[in-house]
Amino acid sequence: MPKEFSRTKRVAAQVQRELAQLIQFEVKDPRVGMVTISAVELSRDLSYAKVYVTVLSVDDDIEKALEGLNKAAGFLRRELGKRLSIRVTPQLTFLYDASVENGANLSALIDKAIAGSDN
Repeated sequence: MPKEFSRTKRVAAQVQRELAQLIQFEVKDPRVGMVTISAVELSRDLSYAKVYVTVLSVDDDIEKALEGLNKAAGFLRRELGKRLSIRVTPQLTFLYDASVENGANLSALIDKAIAGSDN
């Protein structure tokens, strides 16, 4: 009988919560701005983490936000190590999550198709 919620998923959820707080309150880099963590994928041995983020800023400067986050990855990893009680603190890699943007585009296309069929 397979486990419904594996340890990897539980740790990923905890990493996501802690990183959200750390980025909001501790990271002082002006490049980061308004960032939301949409998902965290951990390797099976919990040593690597892919952190997917969306950028919620007016100028939408995604590259600079990712650069700032990846620059602060060492600091964030150290702080995660203090907050989590796991043997190995994962190495963090920040990636842009375009799913929200793709969803908005698909929704706009669907609305356009529905409006076109009414005529």
